[in-house]
Amino acid sequence: MRVAIGGLGAVGLPVARFVAGAAPMFTLGAVSSSSEASARAKLGADLPDVRFCTAGALWEHADLVVECLPPEHFRAAAEPTVRAGKILMPLSVTQLLVNWDLVEIAEQSGARIIVPTGALLGLDAVRAAREGTLHSVKMVTRKPPAGLASAPFVKEQGIDLSALGGPMKLYEGSVRDAAQKFPANVNVSVALSLAGLGPDSTQYEIWADPAVTRNTHVITVEAAEASFEMSIAGVPTEETPATGKLTPLSTIAALKGLSQTLKIGS
Repeated sequence: MRVAIGGLGAVGLPVARFVAGAAPMFTLGAVSSSSEASARAKLGADLPDVRFCTAGALWEHADLVVECLPPEHFRAAAEPTVRAGKILMPLSVTQLLVNWDLVEIAEQSGARIIVPTGALLGLDAVRAAREGTLHSVKMVTRKPPAGLASAPFVKEQGIDLSALGGPMKLYEGSVRDAAQKFPANVNVSVALSLAGLGPDSTQYEIWADPAVTRNTHVITVEAAEASFEMSIAGVPTEETPATGKLTPLSTIAALKGLSQTLKIGS
């Protein structure tokens, strides 16, 4: 399977290196980045011959496109991929909510949109509960202030997170509304909502907390068949504190799952 990577940041770069070394399971068809020079510099001598292209041309060189781009570039990579009937693996899951027509396009073209679990856990259990009677899903996120400082909502409100004396609740409400205020910070909550009750009925809180050093998520689920609570504390990446180190590993696991003879979990 030919894989193209859109974006070579905290997620895209380790995934690109995995794909390049995973022959014959995968081949690295192409990558996109802010510039070809930056892409070459990031990939280094290990991958001297990899093809560079724009985000909109990734689909031409791949059977599957892994999207790890800034939110404003999401559609450029995603739309031609699904129109061509290929597999899209988006990491900017929040952008699916504002580009939902891509799901409808995929239904017509035969494309697949596969969302990795990312820096979360238990999506298989939530999906299973949805097949029965799922009453409520709530998620509470606590992040170090540095991981939230660049969020549009924080900037628009003029909130200074640099010298917090204690935890500050930045948001409480639906996942859909949170996705508009924190487009690069709430991909995990959007993935949770799509696995369960949807973005309008999934409740969400987000806190800036100087006492935590990891991106922490607590999920509470109430269903007729089971009640459960899950928590995870992910180590932030050095390059992008809003992104957990588990996210690229989850993406690699999702890629492996496409071709493994034995696959564990739904």
